[in-house]
Amino acid sequence: MNLSEYQNYHEAKSHTSAGFPYNTYLCSIPLDFTQVPLHWHEELEMVVIQKGEGLISVDFDRQAVRAGDMVFIRPGQLHSIEQSGTKKMEYENIILKKELFISGEGDLCAEQFIGPLMRGELGCASFITPAFSGFLELSDCISRIDRLCEKRPEGYQLAVKGLLFQFLFHLISHRQENQAPVYHARPLEKIKMILKHVEEHYAEHITIDDMAALTFYSKSHFMKFFRTHMGISFIEYLNDYRLTIAERLLKTSDASILEIAQMSGFDNLSYFNRLFKRKYGQSPGRQRRLYESGQGDAWRY
Repeated sequence: MNLSEYQNYHEAKSHTSAGFPYNTYLCSIPLDFTQVPLHWHEELEMVVIQKGEGLISVDFDRQAVRAGDMVFIRPGQLHSIEQSGTKKMEYENIILKKELFISGEGDLCAEQFIGPLMRGELGCASFITPAFSGFLELSDCISRIDRLCEKRPEGYQLAVKGLLFQFLFHLISHRQENQAPVYHARPLEKIKMILKHVEEHYAEHITIDDMAALTFYSKSHFMKFFRTHMGISFIEYLNDYRLTIAERLLKTSDASILEIAQMSGFDNLSYFNRLFKRKYGQSPGRQRRLYESGQGDAWRY
């Protein structure tokens, strides 16, 4: 899922202008969507859980998160957000460009800390819970940034940028001394190539043979590789991705059920209906009627 499509999943609440790339999206699961599929982008992302519980994965590490937890996602890291069973979750999603931290060539902070941190060469925690030694300081930085962005006093961008640097300082200074960076470079790059292909071609006919050729693996090795690293078969992942797209189209477009099935990559309507009902508990038609009546968005805390 590319960043613009990912951002379309969220209720945009832009705290900044285009010249100051710090943006917040307020999200609810399952009110807005049941999941954000595994994806990556070149921006830095932070997820702050406000209420409830959910599941977040970062580079194959899938953990339960709850109110108060924060997740730090470096540029290029694979990550997903999903509902945990029938539980609900509200979270603040912060996306900013890493260039916000870099002044230019010869910047000592960028060379020794920011660059290595963003590239994963400087190990740090992804999941930040109250058990993390620097949790209170990190949480306070985000709270103060939120208050500044709400009020926007003159020069607030200076304070926001300063607090972001403080956030990184606390993240680095409280990391475990023996916490070495963990590299999954080869499998990660292969998986990212596969997911990118799905993102760009999900509406087309995709076969196991196609994916094996793309990765230069045999058919059997590709299937084993994908299941080993993703926990499900490629066909299961592909269908789930397509269903996620279809569910969003049901909510946001006037296209017919048949058109949505085709737009999402399903060429067999009955197969689409069967998979959709298995995933969402009701038929596409029923789901659309719930959205139209407002019942699909009925839950709130």
